[in-house]
Amino acid sequence: MHWDFIVILIVLGGLVPWLGRRRVRQLMLLPRTTQMDRLTLYASTIAFQWAAAGVILWRAAAHGIPPDQLGLFVPRPGLAVSLSVLLSALLFANQVFSVNRLASRSLDPRGLLPQLASKIFPQDNLERLAFVALASTVALCEEVIYRGFIQFIFQDVTRGGVLLGILFSAVFFALAHSYQGKRGLFSTFAVGLLFGAVRSWTGSLIPPISAHFVADLTVGFLAPVRLREKSPEHSLVTGSVATDDSANSGENP
Repeated sequence: MHWDFIVILIVLGGLVPWLGRRRVRQLMLLPRTTQMDRLTLYASTIAFQWAAAGVILWRAAAHGIPPDQLGLFVPRPGLAVSLSVLLSALLFANQVFSVNRLASRSLDPRGLLPQLASKIFPQDNLERLAFVALASTVALCEEVIYRGFIQFIFQDVTRGGVLLGILFSAVFFALAHSYQGKRGLFSTFAVGLLFGAVRSWTGSLIPPISAHFVADLTVGFLAPVRLREKSPEHSLVTGSVATDDSANSGENP
């Protein structure tokens, strides 16, 4: 394996997970985040993702790896489009189910998921617009990095070991999302396996990119609303509104 590929793998497997956990710890220490905090987070993530994907594509091209070996090709358009729709629908349903299930539980507002929802996910239309740009970038760049580059590298090193390529791409993908805790680590590993298998089957990154975008956008838009509805502050406000309405209806029959 080329030395620069080894460096890239060390960064992706060690530095990126550490930076992600460090950033989340810093966010958890803040009582709340402002709009500028969230927009800055989105912008810095977008910049890092494009830089990482750019370096990887540069080094891959320098070593003569053709784009089709990285999934940047659509050898079977019909299959790619069909699986894009199917996989996106599956991930959308899963995200809606997962968010609604979490919202139905009695969650500690100091827990990781409620805090992530309130501090990271968009809260108004401007932030939602920026989040769309973020989700687009993450879907494209992470699939190029993990299902494109890493899956190819390990498949090449093992001389055609497709299953090992899928496995290692899922491992690196899960490590990059270790800031989400154990539940997030296992769920992203499972999603990584699914995306890797589809990428190998179709020979294209189009299906996992599409599904990745839909999954991130769904949870980013839905989670803040659903979890906010279960927050003590929301319950207190709605309770006060209901009391005031009852009083008003008594005074004005």
